[in-house]
Amino acid sequence: MLPILPPPFIRQMQALLGSEWPLLEAALQAPAPVSIRLNPRKTLDVGRWTIDTGPGIPGVPPHQLPITNAPIYQFTNHQSPINRSPIPWHPQGFYLSERPVFTLDPTFHAGAYYVQEASSMFIHEALRQTVDFSKPLKILDLCAAPGGKSTLLADIATEDSLLISNETIRPRTGPLRENLERWGTPNVGITSGEVEEFAQLEDWFDLIVADAPCSGEGLFRKDPDAMREWSLPQVEFCAGRQRRILAAAVQALAPGGILLFSTCTYNAQENTENAKWLAKNFDLESIRIQIPEEWGIVQTDFGCQFYPHKVKGEGFFLSVFKKKEGEPKKHSPSALFKSIKPLPKALVPQAGSWLTPDANARFFLTPSGEVLALPAELESQYLLLDKFLKTKWFGTNIGEFKGKDFIPSHALALSRWASPTLPAVDLTREQALLFLKKETFDPPAGAPLGWTLARFEGLNLGWLKILPNRLNNYLPQERRIRMAIA
Repeated sequence: MLPILPPPFIRQMQALLGSEWPLLEAALQAPAPVSIRLNPRKTLDVGRWTIDTGPGIPGVPPHQLPITNAPIYQFTNHQSPINRSPIPWHPQGFYLSERPVFTLDPTFHAGAYYVQEASSMFIHEALRQTVDFSKPLKILDLCAAPGGKSTLLADIATEDSLLISNETIRPRTGPLRENLERWGTPNVGITSGEVEEFAQLEDWFDLIVADAPCSGEGLFRKDPDAMREWSLPQVEFCAGRQRRILAAAVQALAPGGILLFSTCTYNAQENTENAKWLAKNFDLESIRIQIPEEWGIVQTDFGCQFYPHKVKGEGFFLSVFKKKEGEPKKHSPSALFKSIKPLPKALVPQAGSWLTPDANARFFLTPSGEVLALPAELESQYLLLDKFLKTKWFGTNIGEFKGKDFIPSHALALSRWASPTLPAVDLTREQALLFLKKETFDPPAGAPLGWTLARFEGLNLGWLKILPNRLNNYLPQERRIRMAIA
């Protein structure tokens, strides 16, 4: 049983929903649905899912095609299958019939899927209708932690697009970095800046997603703390903060660009009133999303509202705007990065040998000796960001040199840039969980000596160094499983 709903919240929702209020009240007492979104660029490598390529869909890359309902997903920590059903507004989104212990599924740690609330996956459908993803884009996820929307954006964008995932609250960048590293996307930069820093990049981003901090009304049944912290003054405070964020976002948005504003709340002050404020005060056109009636999403003049008694998901609001066309302001990048320098040319071939042959990467050294691989075609864009932003992490940390030896990183193991020809060993479920607890076990028969990728069902988990009489487990200490695996 959830804590008692705040009386002002009840009155607010009664005024908003009228006779439907008892239905929402009952839904808030029911268990929240469980849903996941697959990583299409990783799950294509394993047999537990199939992609319905059929004759193809014009303009849709193969990794964005719908996934068929062929094999039932078998979570490795369950003895029996967990049934799944598709989420109608995302081709890789699925509801699960029960909640498994995700921590004990090695494929979760490999980045095969993201545990994401179903309503928020509607961002995919809204952007599919409003953005041309066939061309490279500059994308900003302005309020990104813990990373669900950033990983969704990484999937739908082309590989030569740039995705910047920003989280203002510095401690929250740790989980954000971990989730994006697990997803394995090379063309991402992570930043921790105030929204005003991005306003300096006037007219620059083609797409900005602002999932603005809100009063959290849509999270009440998932997070009782959100209910305890809710108040009418908090609603007013959040609405004001959202306007500050949105004003900066509009300034950073390129002419003709798309701004997607969303919250996980219900009230008009944070949702429709702020959407109206945007349309009234800026050169923005509100875009109406086409939604099948059977999806149960409530559509207003300025957005889409999700209610748990109408959809299988949590409370969510989304509004989409297009900025007026015009001549964008021109920006000149710096010639050099502030704190990283090019990797010495003599070391480039050795670093490059760890990457997939089609990785067009530039290599850099951090002051602490980490080797970063950046997409070469995005270097000038990273240089421009480096000019304006203070706290940032660019590229994929692929390892470090110790003398003449290269020590590969955990991020490289999970990256799509990891060479498919690197030595690897397939682990059983028991061995995979021991690896994820950072324990040792007997090397599998025939395992190659030296640096070796630990894999489970075709997915990389991290690095082993196999010696003649033992193996060393190089899983980072902070990533190890701490719960019992029996």
